Amino acid sequence: MGGSSYNGADACPEYMSNLGAVRVAAPHSPHAEQQTHIGINAHLLSGEAGYRRAGIHQYVYQVLRHLPATAGRRYTVYTRQPAAADDPPNQRRRATPLPTERRLARIVWEQAVWPYAARRDRLDLLHSMAFAMPRLVPCPAVVTIYDLSFVHYPDSFPTLQRRYLERVTADSCRRARRLIAISESGRQDVHRVYGVPLERIDVVVPGVAVAYRPLPPEEVAAFRRRLDLPERFLLHVGTLQPRKNVPLLLDALARLGRDDAPLVLVGGKGWLYDAIFARVAALGLERRVRFAGYVDDDDLPLWYNAAAALVLPSRYEGFGLPIVEALACGTPVVAANASSLPEAGGAAALYFAPDDDAALAACLADVLDRPEVAARARIEGPAQAGRFSWARAGQETAAVYDRALAAPEGPR
Repeated sequence: MGGSSYNGADACPEYMSNLGAVRVAAPHSPHAEQQTHIGINAHLLSGEAGYRRAGIHQYVYQVLRHLPATAGRRYTVYTRQPAAADDPPNQRRRATPLPTERRLARIVWEQAVWPYAARRDRLDLLHSMAFAMPRLVPCPAVVTIYDLSFVHYPDSFPTLQRRYLERVTADSCRRARRLIAISESGRQDVHRVYGVPLERIDVVVPGVAVAYRPLPPEEVAAFRRRLDLPERFLLHVGTLQPRKNVPLLLDALARLGRDDAPLVLVGGKGWLYDAIFARVAALGLERRVRFAGYVDDDDLPLWYNAAAALVLPSRYEGFGLPIVEALACGTPVVAANASSLPEAGGAAALYFAPDDDAALAACLADVLDRPEVAARARIEGPAQAGRFSWARAGQETAAVYDRALAAPEGPR
C-alpha cells in the first residue's frame, strides 16, 4: 500500500487561489444529547475491478466495515459509490455525481465541495482516508498517510501526481489534529520528513481477512488446472510501478537459471511499467514470466495457496499487506528488508537487501530446494498473520477519533 495509489495531480492555481477567498462558517456545536457526527472521505473506494481495487481501496473498505457501533456516534461516508445493502447501520453514504475517480474532479470535491458538505451536515470531525484535507476545514480533521514514497522515490511518479501529493501531504501534516500511519516505519517517516511530533501520529496497521488461510489441497489443485499453472511457481502480488522493484526480481530469476519455478506477476498496470516488460525481453525470460493482471479478490487466497513462495522485493511500502495474506495461507515469503516489510513478515519471512539480486536468488533457491523452509512457513506464517486484525484496525481508528475530539485547540 502507498501514497502512489492516490493518483493526484496539480490543482489549477487560479481555482485554488479563488478558493482561498471563500468564507466557511464555523461548525454547528452539538448539544450534549446529540450524536457526534464524523464525516469520512472515502472517494478512493473503487467500484470497478482493476489496480485501483488494491492497496488503499482495501484499507478504506475494511476499516469502514469494522468501525465499531458506538452509542452517540454516527458516520457519513462521502464517496462516488452508491449505498450498498451491507453498509453498516451507523453509516450513511453520500454519493457525489462528480466523477471523482478522475484526479481533477476529486481535487475539486476535496477542496470545494467537502467544506460545504461538512458545514451543511454539521460534522464534528472529518477524516480524510488518503493524504488530502480541505484548505477550508470547518472542524477538526484526521488524515491517513499511507507512505511517503513520492518523497523518497520522486522519479518513480508522474510529475503532476508527485507535486500534488507533496503539497497536500505537507499541508495535512501542518493542520490535521491527528495523523494516522499504517506502520511504525511510516509513523517515524512522517516525523522525520515533516517534523510532526510523534505523539500526534497514531499507527493503525491493516488486518487480514478470514478468507486468507490454508485451503484444501484438492481445491488448490483444481485452481491450478483451471488456470494451467505449473506445480511450482513464484508469485509476486502488487500493482506494476517502479518502487515495486520488479526488475530486480527479474534479474534474480535470470541468475537463478532454472525452468522448474516460473514467476507469475499478479496485479494491474499502474504507471511507468514499461521498464518491466523491457527487462523481461532483455533477459530472455518470456517463457519464464507470466503476467496475470488484476485478479479478483475471491481468487487471491487460491493464488497464495498454489504458489511455492510469495516474493515482495519492494524498496518501500507503507505496510506490505500481501506478506501477511500469504503468511496467513501458510505460504513462504521472501521480502526485501526495507521500510515496513519486516513489521509485516516478522520472523516468519526470509529477507534480502533490496538492491542485491544475488541475495534474492539465494533466498529463492532456499525456498525451492529446502523442504524445511516451507514446513516452517506452514507453522509460523499463520501465527504471524494472526497478529493483524481488521476488527482491531476499526477499533483503533475509532480511538483516534476520540483523541482528536478530546484534544485541546490546535491544528484542525
